[in-house]
Amino acid sequence: MPGTVASVVRKLAIAGLITTLCFVRLTGAVSAQTDALPSWNAGLVKQRIIDFVGRVTKDGGADFVPEAHRIAVFDNDGTLWAEQPIYSQFQYAIDQVSALAPAHPEWSSKEPFKGILAGDTKAALASGERGVAELMAVTHSGMTTEAFGITVDKWLEDARHPTTHRPYTQMVYQPMLELMKFLRANGFKTFIVSGGGVEFMRRFAERVHGIPPEQVVGSSGTVKFEMDAEGRPLLVKESTIDFIDDGPGKPVGINRFIGRRPILAFGNSDGDQQMLEWTAAGEGPRFMGLVHHTDAAREWAYDRKSPIGKLDKALTEATAKGWMVVDMKADWKDVFPPEN
Repeated sequence: MPGTVASVVRKLAIAGLITTLCFVRLTGAVSAQTDALPSWNAGLVKQRIIDFVGRVTKDGGADFVPEAHRIAVFDNDGTLWAEQPIYSQFQYAIDQVSALAPAHPEWSSKEPFKGILAGDTKAALASGERGVAELMAVTHSGMTTEAFGITVDKWLEDARHPTTHRPYTQMVYQPMLELMKFLRANGFKTFIVSGGGVEFMRRFAERVHGIPPEQVVGSSGTVKFEMDAEGRPLLVKESTIDFIDDGPGKPVGINRFIGRRPILAFGNSDGDQQMLEWTAAGEGPRFMGLVHHTDAAREWAYDRKSPIGKLDKALTEATAKGWMVVDMKADWKDVFPPEN
């Protein structure tokens, strides 16, 4: 009898183990199918993203890509966060002019400062590239990198978007946050490759987008190493431009700072066209995407004629070559994260 009982117990234990293993496998399959992109509406765009990631991560599959080569690049303005009605970094410069104005009485009669102080941004922009360059120089140079970072941090904490009145760090696109998280969970390394200032973007990229500073590629001015009066080493931002990471500069920046051609690239404007072309030209599976701003109710609707985030030639090329165009109104269930 004891032997029989022991035999039954062993059989039950084995059966239980088999049942447990089956349950784990089944629940694992269910978990793998859990919606990683809940803010994306079901449809072609979402399915193509999921299918692409599935193909390049399937070990032994025809389209398998080793983790070291799973590089994904994203523009920032208009792709990861809102860029209307004015680029966030330009708004930062405008706000800094107002803050610095008491020490510069001559600005009250000199453009582009005069227009900004009078609340007339159009008059300030009428001074052209020279005026914009001067505006950026006085607000982005002549200080240490640490001092600049502190100023940007304070602005991000206090500033509010003129239309939504949300902090700029909450003007990010929830679907893109989910996409980047989904990619990283599948062995991708995500980079920002943007025309914005690299030191400006690095102040928020990690906590807002989950992208560390060393994975941010952007435009930059020259920086000079020097020692202060007490013998401490400093990095001082100068007014001369070192690198413009926009248009054809984006593939150059990718080559210079990343060193691998991406297999996935997302942008939203003609300034991203060459980055997508460079990505598409590589061998093996590729994914090129454009965010098309079509939702005037929840965000903005603009493309070919917009002075900010113009999407014209890149949209034509995307249509001709089968790149994925994300229709914000149709493809995104949510645009921004819930307000804090």
